[in-house]
Amino acid sequence: MNKIPITAWDNSDKPREKMMLKGKGALSDAELVAILMGSGNTKETAVDLAKRILSDNNNNLLELSRKSISDLTKYSGVGEAKAISIIAALELGQRRRQASVIEKKKVTSSNDAFDYLSIYLSDLLHEEFWVIFLNRANEIISHKIIGEGGATSTVVDVKKIARLAIDHHATGLILAHNHPSGNLRPSEQDVDLTRKIKNALELFDISVLDHLIVCSSKFYSFADEGEI
Repeated sequence: MNKIPITAWDNSDKPREKMMLKGKGALSDAELVAILMGSGNTKETAVDLAKRILSDNNNNLLELSRKSISDLTKYSGVGEAKAISIIAALELGQRRRQASVIEKKKVTSSNDAFDYLSIYLSDLLHEEFWVIFLNRANEIISHKIIGEGGATSTVVDVKKIARLAIDHHATGLILAHNHPSGNLRPSEQDVDLTRKIKNALELFDISVLDHLIVCSSKFYSFADEGEI
């Protein structure tokens, strides 16, 4: 089928004109990516090319944000400049989320904790272990990376967690780590480690309120499942 160039489309369908007429919220992810690229290739419009790129990434912007310049330039019509524009835009989106999360100081549910930590853990290809330190009002005092490792495990120092909790005068904390494999279920090692940290901190009257396992846009909560 012959490509119909975007210039021949109705103004209400052209991504740039559509944004001016209807606002940014009216555009699909593909249309926004197409604006970043500016043009497609000899067989595809920018919108069609953007749809294919997104489809190859399960229509998930988080997956797309993990792609490198070399990954994106494998597509015909995507040179280094276009790849850099896409990566830069997705990184700005990530930083915008971080800026908004800074304002969120109180944790009242597992969803609050996930919203706070997902920007750091969701798109990692290696495992990291984080802790949120809370005061008596469940307000966030600080968060720290406790350990990082490979694709399947990380080393966690319980003494370091206890020391940091005491140093921050925390009365509660939330544990979190990611599973790059995409498997939400906790391993036996996850369960044992949670119990070990909980028992150690009880000696200092510090409560472990939850342990989250983060996988992309989803999470598993020990507290929600009655396992803590």
